[in-house]
Amino acid sequence: MDRSWPCSKIGFCGDRTAVSAPRIGPCPSPDPHGNTFNTEELTIPAVTRGKQQRQVLALVLVAALWGGTQPLLKRASSRLQQVHERTWARQLLQEMKTLFLNPEYLMPFSLNQCGSLLYYLTLASTDLTLAVPISNSLAIIFTLIVGKVLGEDIGGKRAFAGMVLTVAGITLCITSSVTKTQGQPSAL
Repeated sequence: MDRSWPCSKIGFCGDRTAVSAPRIGPCPSPDPHGNTFNTEELTIPAVTRGKQQRQVLALVLVAALWGGTQPLLKRASSRLQQVHERTWARQLLQEMKTLFLNPEYLMPFSLNQCGSLLYYLTLASTDLTLAVPISNSLAIIFTLIVGKVLGEDIGGKRAFAGMVLTVAGITLCITSSVTKTQGQPSAL
């Protein structure tokens, strides 16, 4: 009796050898104990909790880099001298020279771009329904916090209420995503 069986689904063969692509035919080596596995019942393991926590922390760092640098960029660009050239090409070159030779502007701009790079790298392994709300919503909160530290008017009680509601919404998104990946029904 042939104890091999066709592997037509992504999953594991009898010896727990991973099958990375659908294939027809026997598994590389049949289960030596004669056990058969229904590959349809096997599922790819869910994202581990540690990996998901690292993803959330990376997205919070993205939000801090994006939101924390916005008030600094605003402040640095308001202090720049106006450049006036005759042609648009010379105007563009002169403006770029003015911006990129100014360390007060260049440092927050570089940090902001590091946030964009980290966001791009994090998107490769993160659920978009989690990535977009965390990074974009928290960026607004970091902008308000850094703006307040720099002495800007952030709007008083309404701004604070908005921050609380934003954090509550992000908490719901994270909780829903965690329970979904753990295979538990969400209470929401």
